[in-house]
Amino acid sequence: MPITFADVWKTYGEGRTAVHALRSVNLQEDQGRFCVILGPSGSGKTTLLNLVGAIDEPTRGRVEVDGVDLTTLDDEGRTRFRRSEVGFVFQFFNLIPTLTALENVELVAELTMSDGAGRSRESLDLVGLGDRMDHFPGQLSGGEQQRVAVARALVKNPPILLCDEPTGELDFETGRNIISLLRRLNHENNQTVLLVTHNAAIGDVADRVLRLRSGEIVDDLRNENPLDPQELTW
Repeated sequence: MPITFADVWKTYGEGRTAVHALRSVNLQEDQGRFCVILGPSGSGKTTLLNLVGAIDEPTRGRVEVDGVDLTTLDDEGRTRFRRSEVGFVFQFFNLIPTLTALENVELVAELTMSDGAGRSRESLDLVGLGDRMDHFPGQLSGGEQQRVAVARALVKNPPILLCDEPTGELDFETGRNIISLLRRLNHENNQTVLLVTHNAAIGDVADRVLRLRSGEIVDDLRNENPLDPQELTW
């Protein structure tokens, strides 16, 4: 699904206290690309993801996904879009501690499909947790919990994966494995991945690297020879 930003602004507040999180952003990304978005805190990275995911709306401009202007959708339309078209992976795993890994994934699956249990098992197998699906989050390592979060995002087979600092709470080795997993899914399923991070090294594995500063895209690099994630160091 192609993604288009046309002169997009996002402003919080009014008058002297107004904060311009995004300023006149123009962007087009094709289906099946792996794009890393870099920038310091407050640069607008998460705001950009939230607009693609229809979590937030632009103050001005147009955000399109597969030719659909998200700004024209009502609340029900935005909810349908999030359920069917987008998977979210966050820095904090947001798993429910009293539910098993399988049950955490099933919560999302049941919203969008009839065979939620079967698809949830497939998703956990896909991320290498087929033998851990009956464990509770407290019985899993940080990397395993993040893989449950990835499985939860994948269970509805969304064309777009939005990842906000998915390695931020992980050690180097585990973080690199999560990047490898996301890159593999990007290749195998032709899913568009937008990954926000402050870690510039991760950009080496991407097809494209955007750098944001003060709400503006200040650099847009295309990588003809992305690095194998297992070669990453930081």
